[in-house]
Amino acid sequence: MNYIKKDIKKGVSLHKINTNKFKTNLYAVFIATPLKREDVTKNALITSILRRGSKNFPSQDLISKKLEEMYGASFDCGIEKTGDNQIIKFYLETINEEFLPEQEELTKKSLDILFDIILNPLIENNGFKKEYFDSEKRNLKQIIESKIDNKRAYSFERCIEEMFKNEPYGLYKYGYVEDLEKITPQNLYEQYKKLISNAKIDIFVSGEQKDDSILNIIKENEKIIKLNEREAEYIENKENTNKTEVKETQVVEEHMQVAQGNLVLGLNINTEIENAKFVASLYNAILGGGANSKLFQNVREKQSLAYTAGSTYRRQKNVIFIRCGIEIKNYEKALNTIKDQLKDIENGEFSQEDINNSKELISESIRSINAEQDTEITYYYGQELSDNFTTIEEYIEKINSVTKEQIQEIAKTISINTIYFLRD
Repeated sequence: MNYIKKDIKKGVSLHKINTNKFKTNLYAVFIATPLKREDVTKNALITSILRRGSKNFPSQDLISKKLEEMYGASFDCGIEKTGDNQIIKFYLETINEEFLPEQEELTKKSLDILFDIILNPLIENNGFKKEYFDSEKRNLKQIIESKIDNKRAYSFERCIEEMFKNEPYGLYKYGYVEDLEKITPQNLYEQYKKLISNAKIDIFVSGEQKDDSILNIIKENEKIIKLNEREAEYIENKENTNKTEVKETQVVEEHMQVAQGNLVLGLNINTEIENAKFVASLYNAILGGGANSKLFQNVREKQSLAYTAGSTYRRQKNVIFIRCGIEIKNYEKALNTIKDQLKDIENGEFSQEDINNSKELISESIRSINAEQDTEITYYYGQELSDNFTTIEEYIEKINSVTKEQIQEIAKTISINTIYFLRD
């Protein structure tokens, strides 16, 4: 196995992915913290301010200049929502030292600048630099407000928001404009210190490493040395713990100036069976995972009720979302046809060929994970947040072992939690 995890200190871990497939090394730092309404907007703003400059590299121009000196290294950062956690992520990619014209400590330089950006922020008057703060606050406001521009993505977010109302997963990863107004450079810096002291921190290194020197480089970095040990605050993604009985489906209709309707259904999987996530993955693939799926074939192709029709499985919350772009007049017919597909799978009206095609679709997707460094890192980080670590090989084995009876069994536990429709 090419993956190794080592603890640096309590709550801070190194993950090494040894691979010689690439001419680059990819370094990533993930900071995980529970999703909370009072913190979500602040954390999103912290991410964008940190990239603007640190004490040793106090501007983006200086960061860019340093990266250019490192044979055109690249840096990026962002924010994600994984289960009930908000994830702040930072990436730095450089050429592998094996391909340098002469030997130099590029790994150490890469980690030094990455840790400086994350752990050595530019502070003035006990707060973040006001110029950067004001600029990024405006940018974040624009990002939040522009959510509505992409109607398909907006409808998906709104369905999640309604389905998980008053729950952490219902929060928007970039936060809220009304909360943005209350943030100052000073209280944001206080939130940053709290985050860095309490959050779960995972450092990933992907590439060809000669020996264990990478562990020593990290342990000897002065920014890492200063990090306190912590009982890392994050929400572990536990399997088979999201059993939710839905007594009545909620229907949410929203009106806007749109030419096309967006229909999103949120489905609960109410089961505690072993290996539920693998069975649910197969169920989802048969339902709406590709061009051969029931939704695509019946809602889109045969009845021409939708421009797009598919489904997505979110294993961290054990839920499935069906998403269709439809003509507004076709709402009732499209909804009934979708319900027919759910009933068909429950009744076993799918073939072994459907199962085999879906297994191949998922297996191919899993096999392609290690074709890109960032997707491989993302996979292993997802396993790190889970209570049941599964290697890529084990994942494919578990998928291939799923039976028709198991798919039918899980189909019988599925209920529609929320129907969201964006229309004119």
